[in-house]
Amino acid sequence: MALMSIEEARPAPGQGRGAPLFSLGFRPFYLLAAAFAALAVPLWIAAQAGLGLPARIDMLWHMHEMVFGFALAVVVGFLYTAGYNWTKLWTPRGPALAAIAGVWLAGRVAMLAAPPVVAALVDAAFLPVAAYPLYSVFKRAGNRRNMFLVGLLGLLTLANLCFHAAALGYISLDPLRPVHFAILLVVVIETVIGGRVIPMFTRNGAPGTQPVQNERRDKWALALTVLAGLAWAAGLPAPLTASLALFAAVGQAVRLIGWQPWRTWRNPLLWILHVSYAWIPFGFLLLALAQYGVVSGSAALHVLTVGALAGLVMGMITRTALGHTGRPLKAGRAECWMFALVQAAVVLRFCAAVLPAWRTAGLALATVCWSAAFLTYLAVYVPYLSAARADGREG
Repeated sequence: MALMSIEEARPAPGQGRGAPLFSLGFRPFYLLAAAFAALAVPLWIAAQAGLGLPARIDMLWHMHEMVFGFALAVVVGFLYTAGYNWTKLWTPRGPALAAIAGVWLAGRVAMLAAPPVVAALVDAAFLPVAAYPLYSVFKRAGNRRNMFLVGLLGLLTLANLCFHAAALGYISLDPLRPVHFAILLVVVIETVIGGRVIPMFTRNGAPGTQPVQNERRDKWALALTVLAGLAWAAGLPAPLTASLALFAAVGQAVRLIGWQPWRTWRNPLLWILHVSYAWIPFGFLLLALAQYGVVSGSAALHVLTVGALAGLVMGMITRTALGHTGRPLKAGRAECWMFALVQAAVVLRFCAAVLPAWRTAGLALATVCWSAAFLTYLAVYVPYLSAARADGREG
């Protein structure tokens, strides 16, 4: 239940530890993730256009960095923030948090400029360094319910190591396979966390709603999602993968319908979560169709990443940042623009994938919308996240 009220946590009054930017995990990691997102995608598009950028900015770099760079920065920032609320024990803050954020930043620089082996070692260090303090907090608090999240971070570490080993030629494996597995793990995190918080947020923020949460149905949806994702990541036969993906799409769609998304349109902080979650069942439907060449695998992949992942990220890094900086949970004009731009980016990216004649224009427009969304976030939230809480409390 504690997870469901992450944005409402109220740390006790106090002086904190040093700079406000490092007083709780969401602050540095949300800012770093947003800045990296705004920069990395235009960099990748510029490299594709042949603008003379380093050769290492290729497809593998793009896929790796958007998952193991951008997405995991948000995941770690969220878990550090939620971890305090779940346990009432402080997750890393002050110099320790600054050091962990520094390891993440070093990984991004290394992936651009360091020799490949050095880049692999520096990049692979982040997840173990970030996961251990979370494990320690959960262990001290006896919080077994959320310990599986540390396990997922461990699996993501393994996927990252496999990616680097494959990219360096140490193992005979397509480097895309570990990235696909990592995307599956992120979808699992979205499914679990979304199932806990979205119905509660909806019930509290949209008067008159009664979101339905069915434990048995949710377990089936999660199991089918995991099986379909594993089949896709492992490259299993098309009929099996397509069938599992179709069942997962249905399970996720039924789950979302039970949360009554049509009743949230008046509240942007709610509809962004529902609309973004809806890309998960659509993404698995596309995965099923991709097995038979009806659509490209790229279309399915970008719906799950740009649509579900980035959309949910934008919804949560605004909501939790507002709540944890002591501000009202209310979306202004800037937040509405951020949400609309991210949704426009996924629609345009999908069109670029399914309409070859429109690919160049679609990619360019999607990139503009994507970067504009995260630059807007930085313009609005840098002052929030780098200053003390408006209510004078810690965190």
